[in-house]
Amino acid sequence: MTMPKYYTASKSQSQGRAGWSVIFRHPARLDVGTGKFGRRVRRGLATTDEAEANRLVEQLDQLLSSPSLWEASARSLAADRFDQRIVEIFYEGTEASTTDFVAIRDAVLPMPGASEGYRKVLLLGTTGAGKTTVVRQLLGTDPSAERFPSTSTAKTTVADTELILTLEGRFSAVVTFATRDEVVDYLAENVAEAALAVLRGKGDRDVVRRILDHINQRFRFSYVLGRPALESGTEDDLEDDGDDDDAVAELIDPEDYGSIDLESTSAVLENCVASLRRVVAAHEARARAALQPEEGDERVVAELIEDELETELRQSEAFHGIIDQLIEEIEKRFSLLDDADFQRNRQGWPISWTWSSSNRELFIKTIMRFSSNQAPLFGRLLTPLVNGIRVAGPFHPVWDDGPCRLVLIDGEGLGHTPNSAATISTSVAKQLEAVDAVLLVDNATQPVQAAPVAALKSLAVSGNGVKLSVLFTHFDEVTGPNIPTFADREEHVLASVENVLKALGDELGPPAERILRKRLEQNRFFVGSIQERLDEQKKAGRRSIQQLRALLTSLIKGVERENMGPIRPVFDRMNLSLAVAEAAKAFHTKWRGLLGLDSNPAVPKEHWTRVKALSRRLAEGWHDEYDTLKPVSDLRFELQKQIYLMLQRPVRWAGGVPTAEQQQTAIDEISNAITKKLFALTEARIKDDVRRAWQDAYRQRGPGSTYERARLIAAEVYDRGAPVPGVVASPDQNRFLRAVADLVAQVADELELELE
Repeated sequence: MTMPKYYTASKSQSQGRAGWSVIFRHPARLDVGTGKFGRRVRRGLATTDEAEANRLVEQLDQLLSSPSLWEASARSLAADRFDQRIVEIFYEGTEASTTDFVAIRDAVLPMPGASEGYRKVLLLGTTGAGKTTVVRQLLGTDPSAERFPSTSTAKTTVADTELILTLEGRFSAVVTFATRDEVVDYLAENVAEAALAVLRGKGDRDVVRRILDHINQRFRFSYVLGRPALESGTEDDLEDDGDDDDAVAELIDPEDYGSIDLESTSAVLENCVASLRRVVAAHEARARAALQPEEGDERVVAELIEDELETELRQSEAFHGIIDQLIEEIEKRFSLLDDADFQRNRQGWPISWTWSSSNRELFIKTIMRFSSNQAPLFGRLLTPLVNGIRVAGPFHPVWDDGPCRLVLIDGEGLGHTPNSAATISTSVAKQLEAVDAVLLVDNATQPVQAAPVAALKSLAVSGNGVKLSVLFTHFDEVTGPNIPTFADREEHVLASVENVLKALGDELGPPAERILRKRLEQNRFFVGSIQERLDEQKKAGRRSIQQLRALLTSLIKGVERENMGPIRPVFDRMNLSLAVAEAAKAFHTKWRGLLGLDSNPAVPKEHWTRVKALSRRLAEGWHDEYDTLKPVSDLRFELQKQIYLMLQRPVRWAGGVPTAEQQQTAIDEISNAITKKLFALTEARIKDDVRRAWQDAYRQRGPGSTYERARLIAAEVYDRGAPVPGVVASPDQNRFLRAVADLVAQVADELELELE
């Protein structure tokens, strides 16, 4: 029997801060970096009294020495013995629960629905296609004076932005924030990347950039902490993520957003770099001393040193001290706002912020702190820490006078990928189910690339094709001597669309092509120069306004989903088994290619660092994807696709001979019902039920770890979670088939379908 490992707590007080914190290793929380229990935790004690801090640390030591209280189920017992602050600190993260941030926003600012006459519209599009610019047009915000929401050619929208267009009343907002643990974990990834830069001989400027900005651009801490000018560069040549020219930038006064000592923050960052250099140098010296006698090849030595660096870093107090300093600097930015507007957890980390005003200018100016990407405000923004923002107010397009009861949902861009096997994320797929309409915003100069095609596929196989509208932007840039007129340019764009529709018909069957073609014929729109205030006196502006008005009318009117009526398809259970088998085969074929276990030209091998980053997220339970790597979404889509194809081949129809429209309605309704149930099944089988296997995969280190990690993911995650049914069934195969069959049987009962 393995004896439990005991830890003790210590208190700390940061320089210049009166409050005390506690630091300890948690005996029941896994440190994924090492693969062992003993995750490092640092939390504020909410006291400036040293004697009280000592008393709380003593209580925590008692808890740490009592293994019978380490499980989450013992929390009520601990609550009877210890201060509530200690109980909250110790049991945070031990319970399998996630914060429902949508529910938090709903409690403060309810999202109106059909009963109030509103329609929810989800905007989808690749980064840079212009969907946030479309939102500006629908809100009627000025592109120069208001600049809300923020836009740029780079990835800008990184959190769900929900905008409620009311007819009257005050302007209101509720913002929810990423958890402290999530922010700490991303900082840890950044600092680990910065350590690699140090090991590779990079200068301070490059090291700071890696500390501040995450590689996938989701967490850009430079927005929060600023970008210091170092010896190797000046403020003038640092990257500018904003979209404004100098004249517009002059309208921004950083002091309007509070006073913050950016020089002090720069000094903290410089200290972090110096500390990181010392840690890396010590690691390299130890590693070389241990490896050099055995390894004569310098390249092998360098690879071994690099591979072990992160593991050693995560066990280093100096490494965690760097992260602690950065978190403290981040927390200072919250103090720039009235504390009364925040809802915080017991450790003081913000959960949400709420505010309202009747002054539009003041409201937009204030809300920009949570959504802006303007370089003059770097060091004062909270944008990267936001995971959702909901705004309501009497916004209205400047080019339309009618009532506009819409809820616009603008999320993170679909991303640019050359891979035709691209899949939309789980969060976007769930949003497809929740909204009344989907507006696909696409760049007319490069229409329907891989990411928009993935969105079209998901709409079709989930039975949500009826919600689709498409807006082609940058239409003013579609030029050429062979396309002189508006109609010529429109036909030029639609030629690309036609090719895609035919390909989708070949892949997903006639019903998919039929519904998407119908929606594109009835709900396609072309606009140009919408980043500017449109002038109806100019021909180009007048055309864009006409198209936007037609789009607005379409979104407000909507299309009601039809009921399939008394006619019902009858399906063969054996065909369902075949569909599940084909889905599993397609899933494994794709992922064995991505993992490098098989050669697959359609999906070439991913770099080992990206696979490692994916395994970390699933091991920690943060997310079910990393950038374009989406195993949960991939399995869900393959099941959706194969079941969608199966639905097109019923044994017979009961209740009469259906028309093509009735067949389409039946297929869409059944597909939609099945899709809603597939989310839980695929998340359980590829994420929750196999989390330990993801942890085993992540903690692989040393020579051969890339292959071993790939093998573990394929064998212990995918083969167990979604096994390919074979001639000789295994327990895992039986459970997988039974789970999908039970799901379909539930839908059959609900819709009064017959399975033979």
